[in-house]
Amino acid sequence: MTVHKEELGSGEHEAADEYVPSPRRLDRERYKRDRARRATAIGALSTLVTAAVLYLVVVNAPGWPRTKETFFDWGYAREAFPKVLEGLWLNVRLLLICGVAVLVLGMLIAVARTLRGPVFFPLRFLAAAYTDFFRGLPLIINLMIVVLGVPALRLQGVTVDPVLLGGTALTLTYSAYVAEVFRAGIESVHPSQRAAARSLGLNNRQALRYVVLPQAVRRQVPPLLNDLVSLQKDTGLVSIGGAVDAVRAADIIVGRSLNYTPYIVAGLVFVALTIPMTRFTDWVTARMDRRQAQGGAV
Repeated sequence: MTVHKEELGSGEHEAADEYVPSPRRLDRERYKRDRARRATAIGALSTLVTAAVLYLVVVNAPGWPRTKETFFDWGYAREAFPKVLEGLWLNVRLLLICGVAVLVLGMLIAVARTLRGPVFFPLRFLAAAYTDFFRGLPLIINLMIVVLGVPALRLQGVTVDPVLLGGTALTLTYSAYVAEVFRAGIESVHPSQRAAARSLGLNNRQALRYVVLPQAVRRQVPPLLNDLVSLQKDTGLVSIGGAVDAVRAADIIVGRSLNYTPYIVAGLVFVALTIPMTRFTDWVTARMDRRQAQGGAV
């Protein structure tokens, strides 16, 4: 019985020591909850009002009946959807293959631009000329030159497949942008990191590989993901060479029916494909910002 009383007394003592929020803290938390609910309600109401106004403006426009028939025909949408999805598989494959090629080539160009010493000046010059040229050249012109110009040369052993040539043009353009992203990450690493690596016995190549590049890549993950999102959308441009992707599949139906609803279907499919990657990019960016604000490793 004595032990039971001691245990009971200990439990009562622990219950007495439990934290009890003060009335002021409870009022503050209640005020925050009420404010959050009010902000949510106002945001939802304003969104509904804006959507209703836009709907009324569009529906009451003089040309809406004709526009609805030309761009939002449900019959053509059902016809185009499976064909657009079938062509989208080509866009996805281009994204995966070109994405890997862009990352590898962009990293090599960025490393070449950051090499030190006068002996590497020709390599630095060529890398800088490459990035300046392809960042300044519009992608659509680059695609036309590669997809239409290379077959015209009739070179032995060189492919004339519009998919391969279109992927090559995409890789050439986007590797220039990604190279600058990697270069910015490399130059953002403080020189003391390289000096510390050298003091531990690492040579320049080892310091770059094991110390500089890991930090540079981690810091540049959000802009790299943004470039991949842009690449995902621009894979639709390979259709100018005749490759049957999602855009070309929609274009074939439009050319036969003179109804533009398949373009809307293709656009919505690309949007649906892009949104998850965009949200993932936002999540990675917010996570890295939180870690950096807390003083953690980026």
